[in-house]
Amino acid sequence: MNRFIAALLLIGSSVVCLAQRTVGLISHDAANSFQGYTLFAPIASTTTYLINNDGQVVKTWQSGYGPGQAVMLLENGTLLRTANAASQLMQGGGAGGLVEMFDWSGTKTWTYTHLTPTARQHHDVEIMPNGNVMLLVWESHTRDEAIAAGRPAARLTENALWSERVIEVRPTGPVSGEVVWSWSSWDHMIQDVDPKKPNYGVVADNPERIDINVGGTRTDWLHMNSVRYNAKRDEVLVSVHNLNEIWIISRKSGDIVYRYGSPANYKSGTTQEQTLFGQHDARWLDADGTRLTIFNNGMGRVGAAGSSVDEIVLPLKPDGTYLRESGKPFGPAKPIVVYPKTLSNQFFGQNISGATRMPNGNTVSCLGPSGIFIESTPDGKEVWRYVNPVTNAGVTPQGQTPRNNMVFKIYRYPLDYPAFSGKSLIPRGRLEDGPLSVADSDGHRRGDYLVDPVNNRVVFRLESEQSVTIDAYDVLGQLLETSAEEVLPPGVHVRPIPHGTIIVRLR
Repeated sequence: MNRFIAALLLIGSSVVCLAQRTVGLISHDAANSFQGYTLFAPIASTTTYLINNDGQVVKTWQSGYGPGQAVMLLENGTLLRTANAASQLMQGGGAGGLVEMFDWSGTKTWTYTHLTPTARQHHDVEIMPNGNVMLLVWESHTRDEAIAAGRPAARLTENALWSERVIEVRPTGPVSGEVVWSWSSWDHMIQDVDPKKPNYGVVADNPERIDINVGGTRTDWLHMNSVRYNAKRDEVLVSVHNLNEIWIISRKSGDIVYRYGSPANYKSGTTQEQTLFGQHDARWLDADGTRLTIFNNGMGRVGAAGSSVDEIVLPLKPDGTYLRESGKPFGPAKPIVVYPKTLSNQFFGQNISGATRMPNGNTVSCLGPSGIFIESTPDGKEVWRYVNPVTNAGVTPQGQTPRNNMVFKIYRYPLDYPAFSGKSLIPRGRLEDGPLSVADSDGHRRGDYLVDPVNNRVVFRLESEQSVTIDAYDVLGQLLETSAEEVLPPGVHVRPIPHGTIIVRLR
């Protein structure tokens, strides 16, 4: 058995790509990179991947839906992901409609649907300390409702206007959930056009409210793309892409207590003072809520090309409220540019994208449209680069240029992240190098496993009598077949697997 396994592994490892590296792991400075596992969900795939710093897949989760758009790994080992329901209702960039949870073994444990003709979940998801989830939801209002709220007909180029709602959902069953808290932008509007209509007031005197007549004239005029909760401050941080702003919302009062990026939106500054440009992925940087990071996409940035990862030190008073001089914009005047130190079109994501600060001070960025992941040190040195090889046409081989390999954003989790405790994260090979040949182990079974795709079989050795079920997956992680459970004695066993099987999971 051992010689057989060794021989097949030798054959598999002898396939060496001599072409220029175009996908997968491009570079890795192990001495300066933060060691951990990177989670990502290609937009063109229904599979979520977890890779190590060497670019090898250590875990996959399979859904029946593409992402819609964010995924994250919870401390208990649960994968929390949004899903694109592929519905014709309220279509738009980042459309979802579903939220799913999968346990470590890949079993779906929860599905929540938030999709109607006038409401649809989109983009991001956040886990709350109590286990509830926070979601972004588009809500559609008719043309007449928008005009009645103070938006002139000339600012309505389509037949509807969407507002944004943030909801907190408590799971109540495998396919159900209860909305236990919500906030709607529609309830916090202001307008200075028609004194006879609701919400009339002085915009500059009410930065806690949203001017219904700023921004574009399309239906999706706000377009939030990220949501994060700070438990200590009981505040919600959202990124409002189409207004080039981030907002911090008090859960207690419902007011926008801080906003940043485009002070002209609340008539407290000029367009020359704009600091955010189509930004994504606003995140709290510390539990106390004193700093934020933002992926500043740079669309329309004046005087410089390229994206940047920005840090904002929040202007907090001693009492914890946000400092703002009357008639002036919220500070700071400029964010701290974390990466790159010099803006360049070599670091540019025109949409989607994100960044995560590591405990050692490094930053892991995702250039979403090109599927490029970059880790950089605080002094701006690149120490890791990975290009997502998964596209809508499958996995791009090494040496070829991928197309449609977009990724919304990524997470890098440390080696000691609680989700990995007691788990066996076996490197199964690199996606771009061909079939993954090492079986995924659940960490509870001891023995040797080997996929033999040439002969459509799996060979495994058990050290004790055990019940065994075999899940067979293809190269994209799609489930092909699940065998009937068998109780097998110790020793070597051979079982057939479907044609096209690349990965197996024994459980």
